[in-house]
Amino acid sequence: MNELSDHQHDGRDHDGRVAVITGAGGGLGVHIAHRFAADGYTTVLVGRTESTLRRAIESGPAEGNMHPWVGDVSDLAAITEVMNGVAEWYGHLDVLVNNAGLALPGTVESTSEDDYRAMMSVNVDGLFFASRAALPHLRAVGGCIVNIGSVGGVRGDWAQAVYNTAKGAVANLTNAMALDHGREIRVNAVHPGVTTSSEVIRAALAEGTALRDRFDDRVPMGRPGDPAEVAAVVAFLAGFGASYVNGAHITVDGGLTASNGQTDLYR
Repeated sequence: MNELSDHQHDGRDHDGRVAVITGAGGGLGVHIAHRFAADGYTTVLVGRTESTLRRAIESGPAEGNMHPWVGDVSDLAAITEVMNGVAEWYGHLDVLVNNAGLALPGTVESTSEDDYRAMMSVNVDGLFFASRAALPHLRAVGGCIVNIGSVGGVRGDWAQAVYNTAKGAVANLTNAMALDHGREIRVNAVHPGVTTSSEVIRAALAEGTALRDRFDDRVPMGRPGDPAEVAAVVAFLAGFGASYVNGAHITVDGGLTASNGQTDLYR
């Protein structure tokens, strides 16, 4: 599944709406940005490096209205300048997708302080600061926020202590914002499992490898996710059809978190 057919999304029904996607220069963020552009949003791709943002735009839909905007989500002043600039330039801001994230392996004992700070800075500070900066503009139009969490924020992983901590914070911050701001905007979260969103993941989970066999055995659907499948859920939560959805957490993981972790005893 690499492309969404026409019946899988609502066409260009969002012409005139402006969406900001953070962490849009690579991985899942690229696919989310492409989906929003295909749906007719003016799509602003935010990241630290302009060249990667431009490559993401070049690989997107030809008819897409996509624009790069360099900014660091972990710097409150910088990301506030980005959100204010987007709202001023385009006249409004309707959707914020907090996608920027960083995952580095390690336990509580083995993770370096630098890695700890980096992950907390991007995954937690970045989401907090970007949301804070966007709120006045989203409030003005009754917009929404979609946070990209992880199944690692609702269940544990081996050797991902800090990443799990940070994504757990994303999940509960989603709850807090949905309560605090629900009369003005909607705030929801999508929690993906492993998706083939990068060459590294595609290589690690190549068909026929031992890791892929172990992975497929644990996922009820028997495969990793396609990033377009995650982007489709993000697009739904941002769209008009989710107008009464607030504080929701949707796992996009092929059923992984439906399990209690036990292997199939009857197979």
